[in-house]
Amino acid sequence: MSSGSTHDRITLWSLPVVASCTYIATQSSDRTLIVSGAFLFSGLMFGPDLDIYSVQYKRWGYLRWLWLPYQKAIKHRSLLSHGVIIGTTLRLLYLAAWISLLGVFSLLIAQLWGFSWNWLSLREIDRKLTYSAIALFVGLEIGAISHIVSDRLSSYKRQLRRGKIKKSKSNRPIKAAKPKSR
Repeated sequence: MSSGSTHDRITLWSLPVVASCTYIATQSSDRTLIVSGAFLFSGLMFGPDLDIYSVQYKRWGYLRWLWLPYQKAIKHRSLLSHGVIIGTTLRLLYLAAWISLLGVFSLLIAQLWGFSWNWLSLREIDRKLTYSAIALFVGLEIGAISHIVSDRLSSYKRQLRRGKIKKSKSNRPIKAAKPKSR
């Protein structure tokens, strides 16, 4: 498994590549900014290692307590934390639950103070919000994928060094045979 500083370096060094590829694909500076910002956020604070006491977890500062139930419920490196699409979706749903709880509490306080909701119209939500949400998810997922790939490459190299994976004559790795137990 790569260290937190290795994941940070990978995130920071690959950010220009992600931004360039996004701009080339979308020709939109708004979407590029959303994808790049989400990628950076995912790589530094919202990645798969929130299921352990990690650098990402520590960066939440005073709000890190939000992730304690998540850590207790999710096993490290499981499909639920390090799974492609599944991990990011689960973290988003988990965070959305906390934000919703805060929102309900805020609405209750606003109602008690007599706040007027006349200015809010659901008709103002249009396809730009949908595109922004998709761009946000793509950026978060690319950040998670870079983390997962880094972890798997690191584990592969470690196994190669320990002799658990041997190279054939053609320099292609093959799994070492397990000794038979009697």
